[in-house]
Amino acid sequence: MHASLLISLSCLLAPLVAAEVTIYGFFGQTTADPAGQTGTTSAVASTTSFVTTPGPPQYTELAAYNNIYMLPPPIPSPAPANQFAIGVPSSAQLMNGLSIPQAGTFFGFSIEMSVANQLSKTTLFVQFLNLMNIIAQRAGAVHIRVGGNTQETAFLVDELADGKMMEKDKEDASNPTSTPVLAFTPELLYMMANVSTLVNVKWYLGIPFNDTTNWRFQIAEQGEAILGDNLLGFQAANEPDLYGPHGHRPLTYSPFDFFGEYALFTEAYQADSQVPIKNNIIAPSVSGTWAPELIWDTGFVEAYTSYLSHLAVERYPTDNCAVIFPNPDNPPHDPLQELPTYLSHQAGISITQQYINSTMLAQTWGKPFLMFETNTASCGGFPGISDTFTSALWGVDYALQMANSNFTGALFHFGGQNVSYNPFTAAPTNQSAFHQWTVGPIFYSGIFVAEALGTSNTSQVKDLLPNNNNDQTPAYAIYENGNLARMALINYMTDPSGANDYTATIYVGGSGFNEPNGAPASVKVKYLLAPSVSEKDNITWAGQTLGGRFEADGTWKGDENVQTIQCDQGQNMCQVKVPAPGAALVFFSDAAQQAINPSSTETFATTIVTKTANTVTIDPSVLATSNGQSGKNRVSQGGTSQGGKNGAPRVAGVAPGVAALASVLVGAAAFLRLLR
Repeated sequence: MHASLLISLSCLLAPLVAAEVTIYGFFGQTTADPAGQTGTTSAVASTTSFVTTPGPPQYTELAAYNNIYMLPPPIPSPAPANQFAIGVPSSAQLMNGLSIPQAGTFFGFSIEMSVANQLSKTTLFVQFLNLMNIIAQRAGAVHIRVGGNTQETAFLVDELADGKMMEKDKEDASNPTSTPVLAFTPELLYMMANVSTLVNVKWYLGIPFNDTTNWRFQIAEQGEAILGDNLLGFQAANEPDLYGPHGHRPLTYSPFDFFGEYALFTEAYQADSQVPIKNNIIAPSVSGTWAPELIWDTGFVEAYTSYLSHLAVERYPTDNCAVIFPNPDNPPHDPLQELPTYLSHQAGISITQQYINSTMLAQTWGKPFLMFETNTASCGGFPGISDTFTSALWGVDYALQMANSNFTGALFHFGGQNVSYNPFTAAPTNQSAFHQWTVGPIFYSGIFVAEALGTSNTSQVKDLLPNNNNDQTPAYAIYENGNLARMALINYMTDPSGANDYTATIYVGGSGFNEPNGAPASVKVKYLLAPSVSEKDNITWAGQTLGGRFEADGTWKGDENVQTIQCDQGQNMCQVKVPAPGAALVFFSDAAQQAINPSSTETFATTIVTKTANTVTIDPSVLATSNGQSGKNRVSQGGTSQGGKNGAPRVAGVAPGVAALASVLVGAAAFLRLLR
C-alpha cells in the first residue's frame, strides 16, 4: 500500500525527470534504466578497476560514493568443507549457552548529530521514512540515537538565521576529531517527533558533557517535552576515555576523575525541575581506551544506579583516522590487509569477548547493556570495505555475535557524506534533482537481523560454531518462545564457480537430544546475496533490492523470492545450501516466517519535488505549519512526558501540519480500501 505523503520543501525527494544513472558493480559498469520503467540494469562493456597497490586508495568523490574496489581474498587453503552437519534440539531448554531474550529492535542506528539534517529536515524525507519503516515492520520499532562527538559541543537555541535547524562553527573546533561547535533549534526535536508519528521510531539523545561548571540540560528539558514516550534515554558523556587524548581534559584524566564529574552531573540533573524523568541516563560509553572494568571498579554503577537506565560502550574494530589526521607515529592501515579480517567469524568474537564480564555484571545490576556506537572502522570506515557486501556479511555476524554475548542492542553509525560506512545516505544537495539516495550494504544487515530476531522479544541466540568452528562458515540458532524458530548461516568466501558454496545438513531434535525428531516437512529460506564480497550495488534480500548508489527511494525493487526447501523427515534432516558469498535465514515453520514478514509493506510515495514543473500544489497555510511554528512559539504547546508539568496527549507536542498530513494518510488509505 502506498500512502501519499504530501511533503516538500528544500530538498528533492524523488526525481520525475528521466535521467541515466551510471553505477559500478563487481561485473563492471552498468547503466540503470533511465525512467525506472523496467526495474533492471543492463551491462555495458566496461571493467571494474581493482586496487592492488598497498596503502590508502586515492579517490576524488565524496567518500559515501567512492569508486574503490578490492579483489576478494582467495579461497583458504585448505578450503573449508562444503558439506557439514549441524545438530540442534527443538527445545531451548536443551540448548546450553543461549543468550538472554533479545528484541527485534536489537540492530539500530546512530546518527551523528551535526549531520542529522542530511537525513531529514523540516521537510521529512520520505526515503528515510521508507527505510525506517522496512525495519520497523520487521522488528516492531527502530531505535535511533542522534548524538556522537558533536553532542558534546552542542547548544540549543530558540532560532537561527534563515530558519536553519542547525549550524556548525568549525572555527571553534579544537580537537583531533575536528568536532564543530553545533547550534541547533527545537526544530530538530520536532522533526524527530514527526518521524515517530509516521513510523515507530524511538530515540536516544545526548547531553553535553564538555563544561562541568555550566551544564546544558536544555536538550533534556525539551527532549522530554517534545518526544515523550518516543524518547528512550540520554547519553551523558560520549567516549570519556578519549577526553584526555583529544584535549578536552588533562592527559591525566582518569576513571576516578570521571566518577567525580558524574557526581556533579547527577547533582545538577536532580536539581533541574524542568527534567521530569531522572532515571534514563546512559553511561559510561567508553570506547576501548579504558576497559569498562576500570569504570565498574570505581563503584560507578552502585553510586549512580538510580539515574542509569542503560550501561553502554562504544567500539569500532579498528580505525582509518591516519588518512584524515596524518601522524608519523600512526601510519595508515592498508585496506588490502584489512579486508580479510572482516571476512572472518573471529572478527565479531574478538570484540565481544572483551565485554563478556561486563554483560554478566549488567545482568546482576539489572541494566541493559548497549553497543551505543559502532561500525566497520572509526573515522569514516574503509572505502572498498565498509561500502561493500563485505560489511553486510560482517554486520550480520557481528550483530548476532553481540546478541549471543548478551548485549541488548547495537547502534550502527551514520556520519554524513564524507564517510564510507553509512547504512543510508541522501544524495548531495546539488545532485538531488537527478539522484536518489544510496543504501549501504550494512543496512541489509539490519533487515536480516530484524527478521532473525522477530517481534516477540523472546528470541535467544546461540553461536553454533559449525564445520569444526571454521571462521568462513559461521551459523547461529535462534529460539523463540522456547522453541527453535530460525537459523542464520553465513558464507564469507567468494567463488563464482559455485565450488565453495556449502550445504549445511541440519538435524533437529532426535535421540541425541533425548527428544522426538523435530525436522519439519519443509523450511523457508531467505538469502542475502551479491556476486562478490566486493560488490556495492547488486545486493539482494530474498530476491529484492533497494537499488544501487543514487537509486534508492526506500522501496523494494523486484519480486520477493522466499525459497521452500523440502526436508527428509525420515532422516530428520533439512539440507540448506549457502552460496559463496551469501547468508541464509532459515525458518523452521510457516509461523516463524510469517511472524516477521509483513503481508504488505506500507510506503510513502516519492512523487513530490521542489521544481516548478511536474509538482503538486500544497495549500500554503498547511505548508507553513507542516512542522509547527518557530521553536520560540512551541514552548507553550505542551509536552508528552509522563509526569511532566506540561504533560499532554502524545500528539500535542507534534507539529499540527504533520498531524494533519497523518490524517490525510489514514483517509487516503480508507478511500483506497473502498475502491478494492
